[in-house]
Amino acid sequence: MPKLVCLTAGLTDRVFDVKPEKGTLGRLEDNQFCLPEPSVSSHHCELSSKGDDIVVKDLGSTNGTFINEVQLAAEKEGMLRPGQTLRLGQVELRYETGKRQTDQPRPTVKIPTDGGGGKTTVLTKNPGFGKKTNNTNKIFLAVGAVLVIIILALLFVAFTGIGSGGGTP
Repeated sequence: MPKLVCLTAGLTDRVFDVKPEKGTLGRLEDNQFCLPEPSVSSHHCELSSKGDDIVVKDLGSTNGTFINEVQLAAEKEGMLRPGQTLRLGQVELRYETGKRQTDQPRPTVKIPTDGGGGKTTVLTKNPGFGKKTNNTNKIFLAVGAVLVIIILALLFVAFTGIGSGGGTP
């Protein structure tokens, strides 16, 4: 069965089975898919199946709806294909069908180049090499541990009198 698998840290246990009927995805519990995360709007987007693909419609969300990092305009639709990522605010989900994912087409954006007469330029968005990990928390923890060791060493020196240079008067 097709599913949306959450990739965002802290929400990786969430997997949503995608059913053929339309459904909404958002922060509130009255959505078919509930993602209780502050960056997700109450009713963020609407999903409906179209073959192996999912039609995604942004419902005027605050933080945007993105397919492979290409933002959908408010109240506009986009096509989510197997293997692609859907991002709602800060939450990232991957669409999986259980079928082998091969050479998925990259999302394209058509931009009129002649003022609306029909000539367009097609831009292709490169999805990159995948999500990078955030090491900021590890750095803060390491710096904090070093500071704690220094403070403990200074307290030890202060209370034991080591290095006070004081002989007997």
